[in-house]
Amino acid sequence: MSTTFTRRIGTAVASLAAVATLIATPAVVGSPLTGTAHALPADLAVHAVQLTGTENTRTLAYYRAADGRYVDDLVIRSDNLSAITPADGRALAQRRVRTVIDLRTQIERALQPDRPVPGATTKVFDVLGGASPTTLVDLSSAYRAFVTDPGARRAFRDTLLEIKRTTASDNSVLFHCSAGKDRTGWASAVLLTLLGVDRAGVERDYLASNTFRHTSPADRLNGVNIAWLRTAFATADRVYGSFDNYVRRGLRLTSRDIAALKSQLLKSPYRSSFSVLTIGG
Repeated sequence: MSTTFTRRIGTAVASLAAVATLIATPAVVGSPLTGTAHALPADLAVHAVQLTGTENTRTLAYYRAADGRYVDDLVIRSDNLSAITPADGRALAQRRVRTVIDLRTQIERALQPDRPVPGATTKVFDVLGGASPTTLVDLSSAYRAFVTDPGARRAFRDTLLEIKRTTASDNSVLFHCSAGKDRTGWASAVLLTLLGVDRAGVERDYLASNTFRHTSPADRLNGVNIAWLRTAFATADRVYGSFDNYVRRGLRLTSRDIAALKSQLLKSPYRSSFSVLTIGG
């Protein structure tokens, strides 16, 4: 058996393992919002978007920034949309979702193609398509690649700029990967940090995937572990010197981009479309 053939077989096996990790078939079938699973805690239920065909769909609303303003509900994070129902599509359309951002690789999109959301345009920003398959199997390595891989940085930059573009017209944007926990988790963490939400709030949002997906940090396939997220933040600090440098030099966002995102997504409690009193002020 030739060395080249052996290498190709190894790469193919690694690719399949990576896809299995990224798709992360849920341990419990059924949405937590349809009565088929345990009810969500009140502090997480306020974020939930009730869809039958997904289990990890939620807004970034209610998180408080350092300046006292709150994140509005125009940004939705989700797992893939391959099983959404017509009613789910209508629910997202009623939320004025005009852009769906798909962060998955080509093979993931082929295995679980999204169903369309009426009135929404889909943008594909593949985070890990250019990374080594063997890197993707190890989630700690994947989180480092979120920061160091040029294709990943381009995908996260494009995601943030598309969020800016869509929300400028007071429309909503939904971004997702397969399970809505890793690539989607880092995108959410970057956006919330950029908006001024403290690290405790960012980590709370990240770890909520374990509740929405009915699992725990010990489940490497279905859950998330805070050490992975901290690895990404530590990598940003090591490579760029600070998170702010990562945003400005790594993602190449300008001061104008950052100001626009804050202006469009941060609202005072009195002007916002939601009431912060529902989560205790």
